[in-house]
Amino acid sequence: MASIMTNASALTALQSLNATQKNLDTTQARISTGYRVSQASDNAAYWSIATTMRSDNQAMSTVSDALGLGASKVDTAYTGMSSAIDTINKIQQKLTASFGQTDASKEKTQTEIKALQDQLKAYADGATFSGTNMLSVNSGTATAAADVKIVSAFNRSATGAVSISTIDVNVESIKLYEAGTTAGTQKGILDANYVGATGAIVGTAQNPTLGAAAAAGDTY
Repeated sequence: MASIMTNASALTALQSLNATQKNLDTTQARISTGYRVSQASDNAAYWSIATTMRSDNQAMSTVSDALGLGASKVDTAYTGMSSAIDTINKIQQKLTASFGQTDASKEKTQTEIKALQDQLKAYADGATFSGTNMLSVNSGTATAAADVKIVSAFNRSATGAVSISTIDVNVESIKLYEAGTTAGTQKGILDANYVGATGAIVGTAQNPTLGAAAAAGDTY
């Protein structure tokens, strides 16, 4: 006499039902997580690889955001530098036009030049983005302005070692004004004293003598 426990048809149906339920659970887990391998029990090796890749992908997203922020900093400095160049060209034009003018006219020209110089400082001070200014800096107790580092890449070697690559902007070579007073601090492009024909930066100025030919030690 056959029973439920020994009924071959019932056992086959039960096995089919269990298999269907297992596949349903697997499909439901994949739908809910979006991953074919969502936990170590699915496939330990693939889960380890996938976890690392997801982590790296998040890091790359952060790098993309950092690049956008860095681009904004550089664009701000570039805009300020371009405005400064335009203003210097105007100063040059006024200096050229001042030759042959009367003393009264030269005084008016000097007033205009002073206003343009104030514009230069304003452009440099205003070239700030996210607290970073590459044109008007204050090195404080340091003898050189620190480079601005922009995160450019996230790297993972074959051994699994992680490193970050950066684009370093040399602020020391492009700064227009330097407020630092520490000995050895190099002034900015627009507030440094340059001497003679070589254009070497000097610490003390030698004022030119009015009406006399330029001397080798005169600064500009």
